[in-house]
Amino acid sequence: MLADLTANSVADALARREHRSLDLVERAAIDRAPALDALTVLRPASHVKVIAEIKRASPSRGSLASIEDPAELARIYELGGASAISVLTEGRKFKGSLDDLEAVRAAVSIPVLRKDFIATPYQVFEARAAGADLVLLIVAALDDAMLQELFELITSLGMTPLVETHSADELERAKAVGARLIGVNARDLSTFELDRDLFGRLADRFPSDAIRVAESAVLSAADVAHYRAGGADVVLVGEALVTGDPMANLSAFLAV
Repeated sequence: MLADLTANSVADALARREHRSLDLVERAAIDRAPALDALTVLRPASHVKVIAEIKRASPSRGSLASIEDPAELARIYELGGASAISVLTEGRKFKGSLDDLEAVRAAVSIPVLRKDFIATPYQVFEARAAGADLVLLIVAALDDAMLQELFELITSLGMTPLVETHSADELERAKAVGARLIGVNARDLSTFELDRDLFGRLADRFPSDAIRVAESAVLSAADVAHYRAGGADVVLVGEALVTGDPMANLSAFLAV
């Protein structure tokens, strides 16, 4: 499934490239105001930090929320205390778009993450051109050479890579490219099965200077507390915020 999701995202990017060349996207990326310093914003603190996600749907759960105005939801997230906003830009299964990312970037003053299945430089330039401050890289979707190339491109454009892992081996690969913002996704993107304890088993393997992000399986404050007890500095939350009361849930999560 991960291979299909990545292939489809790359195909969609190639289609966009037919109408907007790499040169044009590169120039737009370079012309953007500098990216925000996400590493400083997300640095470990006495409380857990939250990356709040704009998420309409997923392959495992189907439709979650219509989210007609992603910018307004992002403003609610910022007001509620989120440290950063994640925007799903994949269109086929997650019903997102780069337009969502542009709208959110214009609406908030905190860092914005492009969450997609990134596997080409074109997609990285698109992210910066749309105003992203962070870009997700999924280790399982990339070979070592492309992971290194995209990591270096993201950083050269002033953005921060969030390098997502799902095993000890993948965490070692994230460390090898120099990642300082590393996520562990409790959801296996090949099977969509959840392992809520995976983060805790891998937490000791993180570099000492890395920011540790727990992803997926956050539905309640108890889930946040579970990840915090396992060593998480940051939790990335989508479903619980788009299907419930985002302000109330953020308040509960941030109180952990």
